[in-house]
Amino acid sequence: MSDMTVAEALGELAALEDPKMRAANEKRGDDHGINLSRMRALAKRIKTDQPLAQELWATGETPARLLALLICRPRDFTADELDAMLRETRPPKVNDWFVNYVAKKTPLAEELRLRWFDDADPTVAAAAWSLTTVRVTKDADGLDLPHLLDLIERDMKDAPSRLQWSMNETLANIGIFHPEYRARALAIGERLQVLADYPTAPGCTSPFAPLWIGEIVRRREG
Repeated sequence: MSDMTVAEALGELAALEDPKMRAANEKRGDDHGINLSRMRALAKRIKTDQPLAQELWATGETPARLLALLICRPRDFTADELDAMLRETRPPKVNDWFVNYVAKKTPLAEELRLRWFDDADPTVAAAAWSLTTVRVTKDADGLDLPHLLDLIERDMKDAPSRLQWSMNETLANIGIFHPEYRARALAIGERLQVLADYPTAPGCTSPFAPLWIGEIVRRREG
């Protein structure tokens, strides 16, 4: 644990602010102007510090919250604390880091997945689908994959973007990791055409499920 105070941490973050970077980030909904590799270097210096992480989160400011997610100890949060935190993660980068660095790392992940799955808030439901994808790839025993495909087929086309992205990720990974459902996953993707027009840089895999499934299966089997 560091001996850095919240005021010192906020001062260090303020010194990393770059107005040009903030302008670029704000177009994507992220209200900060910090180079994230420099923020990671700061987090490395602080190391894990749960009390400081909680104070930084409480400021409500995006740079402070991103730093908090890098230095917190996921297992030290209760399910109710994690639920409250998720509901406040509106900026895309805060949401992304919360889901990947905290929700996926807590021993409460499965409890939260079930708690969040049918939530009316699409940001909360999206986190549940992200946790479902982890189960699909690593520990699918007990998951009803045909039912998940039914839900995706019914709801993904009209889902808000964050939820749609997470459902699509589950769809692709069912197709990749579970050959017995691959044909159905491909057919759903083809029919719904979700993310078919997503701009993909050369050398990157398209998030359009049929292309994504085909590419990763080729790599795994080739």
